[in-house]
Amino acid sequence: MKRKPHILIIALILSSILAGILICSAIFALTGFSLFSRAQEECLSDGTQQNAELVVLAYRVLENIRAGDFYALSQVVHPEFGVVFTPGATINLATDRRFGVEQIAALGADETDEVIYIWGVHNDSGEPIELTPSEYIEQYVSACDFLEASVIGVNQVIRSGNALENITEVFPDVVFVDFYLSVNGKESQEEYDWSSLRLGFEEFEGDLRLIVIVHSTWTP
Repeated sequence: MKRKPHILIIALILSSILAGILICSAIFALTGFSLFSRAQEECLSDGTQQNAELVVLAYRVLENIRAGDFYALSQVVHPEFGVVFTPGATINLATDRRFGVEQIAALGADETDEVIYIWGVHNDSGEPIELTPSEYIEQYVSACDFLEASVIGVNQVIRSGNALENITEVFPDVVFVDFYLSVNGKESQEEYDWSSLRLGFEEFEGDLRLIVIVHSTWTP
């Protein structure tokens, strides 16, 4: 029995819609969803949707930093507060460098990168950390590939030295992701040879916005 023309047309339309859904799913799997899948396996969270979105956003911030795409990074920076760069576990808003959205977007520009800023103080000597933006990012943000973090914590500090951990005291409404790496991969030395990068966010007009980037290592 021959199928009626309108039935064939409906079948073709449904087939096209299904194909479109499959294509979109494949594209999503290659972008944001791949980040979520990895985060879901590794993060120490309660598995809520809110935490999943936070982790995906944090991974995208790391990708922007690694790619040197500071304009994209600026789009998630808090529009009013900006973002604080903290070279040690203890956040000090009086000494740590804070950049606004436009300053973040301009990072990487030749004229911007010639400027030397004070970013805080060295833990051991107390001397000021005087670096250009690219030097600071290289030494305190991208020194390790935190996209390859061995474990991450959601609103949880994975490992601490003797420095005060005060991210939740300075920012009571913060939610954060702690990317932790054992630097040399040797468990016998992991107590001392590790590095973490914490990305802190606060909600602004319904969206999470980046407010602090904390670099932490073991401190004697």
